[in-house]
Amino acid sequence: MNHTFLRVLCICVLLPLAACNEDFLVQTDPNAVSAADYYQSENDVLLGLNGVYQSLRNNNGIAEGSGLFSEERSDNTGRNDNQSNAGEPFQFNDFSILPSNTYLKSHWLALYQIVTRTNQVLAGMENVTFANAQTKAQYQAEAKFIRALIYFHLVRKWGDVPLVTRPLNSADEVQANTFREKKEKVYEQIVADLTEVVNSPLPDHQPASSKGRVSKVAGLSLLGQVYLTMATTLDQANRAANLNQAKTHLTNAYSKKAFGALKDIPYQDVFDVSKKSTNPEIIFQIVYRQGDVNFASSIAANNQAAGETINSLRVSTGSGGNVKPDLVKEYEEGDPRRDFSIRFANASNVRDYFITKYRDTSPAAGTNGWGGNDWILIRYADVILMLAETHLYLGEEATAIQYLNMVRERAKLPTYEVARNNPAYSSKYPTLKLAILHERRVELAFENHRWFDLLRFFTPAELVSYMQTKSQADYGTAKVSNFGTKDYYYPIPFDEVKLNPERMYQNPGY
Repeated sequence: MNHTFLRVLCICVLLPLAACNEDFLVQTDPNAVSAADYYQSENDVLLGLNGVYQSLRNNNGIAEGSGLFSEERSDNTGRNDNQSNAGEPFQFNDFSILPSNTYLKSHWLALYQIVTRTNQVLAGMENVTFANAQTKAQYQAEAKFIRALIYFHLVRKWGDVPLVTRPLNSADEVQANTFREKKEKVYEQIVADLTEVVNSPLPDHQPASSKGRVSKVAGLSLLGQVYLTMATTLDQANRAANLNQAKTHLTNAYSKKAFGALKDIPYQDVFDVSKKSTNPEIIFQIVYRQGDVNFASSIAANNQAAGETINSLRVSTGSGGNVKPDLVKEYEEGDPRRDFSIRFANASNVRDYFITKYRDTSPAAGTNGWGGNDWILIRYADVILMLAETHLYLGEEATAIQYLNMVRERAKLPTYEVARNNPAYSSKYPTLKLAILHERRVELAFENHRWFDLLRFFTPAELVSYMQTKSQADYGTAKVSNFGTKDYYYPIPFDEVKLNPERMYQNPGY
């Protein structure tokens, strides 16, 4: 959008100079190819689609470094430093975020830049003649999956948001589309895009050589999650229908798994960089290239605390990935996921827990910490626990417990039937719903699911009550008491509201 305004501005500046010569104003930049003119062949479409995938690596979007916008918003992680970078990152965890927060604006822009790329690819391929119609259908499905994924992030974080499904090529088009569409309409578009994905000729699973590309199972999994979210956060008149749709698609995704039982896949193998392309639990991931200065993962090194060597060969001097004591206490006695995912750092400037779930100490990653970790967006344990949640809401508790036990069995923990007879367990998780939420928290910790789980499991009022039961002592410098109903959504960035205060109205409480 900014580029469009810049181009219009440049034209306005040049117009007076053109008065003496009609040929002076060059309509097309000779050193650049416009999006409208770029797509001439199938390979052009593929390259454009690769550019969409590449944009997923942006840490201001949904990549491995995007935890500020989700995990730090939850009760899993955060930061105690309220001074660095004008204190803006601290605002997320402190529930004191301002519409003028520049990190929030960067997140908004990064998400819409991905949407813009998908729209350009989808429009551009309509000008190309494909030798095989199936190739075009697959490319369309991949682009629409990514567009749906990004809008799913937008609608859960902001509620009503601008909905743009085609390239905007003029200032007038930009202005006409600068308004917040109702969240129900946004969900309709997400469902429409993902329905095309699940009905496309995409393979159920991508081969190892194409890991990181969208598969049909990825579409089924995401569509199931979308329906589950709609059932729990939108008009309750459609709750039963949405739950049954979630059950259908999540069950279909689970039925296509390429492994026997979840317990057969060791938990640590899911995050093993040497197995990332062959592990059958991973459904969709953002791919990084080990040892490459431009495309390597840095999550292992960035999470490592001073004095530690478990994550990376790169020497760290900071506190690493902060873990809230509230999460540390969530792990049950003997849960191996705890020792794999977190560790206490004894360095004098840390003396705290840090994240160890992502590791790459191989010589190929080296002392620069150019790791090979992929960022996992969807995996089967997530699908299984969403199935448990869905069956619970449908009143099918026995089936819900079966799915819950699949995850607990891999962690070598007692079944739910046994655990609920333990006073320590039953006092913390007195209902099956809270037991499922607990299992999701420890299974998927630091994978940026927790905040969205809280939005799904609780109404805004219930979430306020839940968050304000947290011990301030377990929350660090950030004030959990700041949490209120306003925090269910982020504020619309100030610059966006300023464009049109009426049509880009601010969320309540900001």
